[in-house]
Amino acid sequence: FSLNLFVIQNVYYRKNQDSLKGYDLGNKFSHLPFKPKASVLIPLFLKKGEVHVLLTVRAKQLKHFAGEICFPGGKSDPADNNEIDTALREAEEEIGLPREKVNVICRLVPAITKAGILVTPVVAFIEERFQARPNPDEVSDVFSVPLAYFLDTTDHDRQFLPRQTSQNLQEYLDFFTYQDPETHKTYVIWGLTASFALLVAMLAFGKKPSIVSAFDFNDMLTHFEARLKTYQQSNL
Repeated sequence: FSLNLFVIQNVYYRKNQDSLKGYDLGNKFSHLPFKPKASVLIPLFLKKGEVHVLLTVRAKQLKHFAGEICFPGGKSDPADNNEIDTALREAEEEIGLPREKVNVICRLVPAITKAGILVTPVVAFIEERFQARPNPDEVSDVFSVPLAYFLDTTDHDRQFLPRQTSQNLQEYLDFFTYQDPETHKTYVIWGLTASFALLVAMLAFGKKPSIVSAFDFNDMLTHFEARLKTYQQSNL
């Protein structure tokens, strides 16, 4: 492991970290009266000089979303101080990631699920040498994907839904089909997990794939605020 490689990796790490920090929303949406709320941790790390993101496969015996791919996370507990606490607690419970080994970078734009749960993505860097210890009651597999993969349109499919927000913004689902070159396993990453991964990739690298033509780096909140308005009109 050469000193030059270490320097290159450190500069690369700082560049991505600084890019993401600029989009931190802090507690901007913490006051919203959603019950329950949830958070996910989006763990980034350097692997062979490239930024990777850690993902999990939910255990088959779970009642909801069994076998689906997601980030470590879950619903908030009364003892959690904020969205970051929730994400760190869940990551430690699910994959054995100690919170003191996590460098939280930012909280990004939340999403509202079909069930009316406000989900906040918490982006962080973790150590490359971290070895996941999945809780078999919750997680059946842990794997990583190069973050830049989500900017490649080769394995990206976007399906538009037959509904729009009150601001006439079209809603959609993203799908990525990833084959791990080491294990040769195929993973289908879709829905909210895919959307969060794509968002982090665009913000970290400062570019977007052609399939995401409507995205505005200077105005990430319009779509969420329109979705929030639609939800409030019918539920809150």
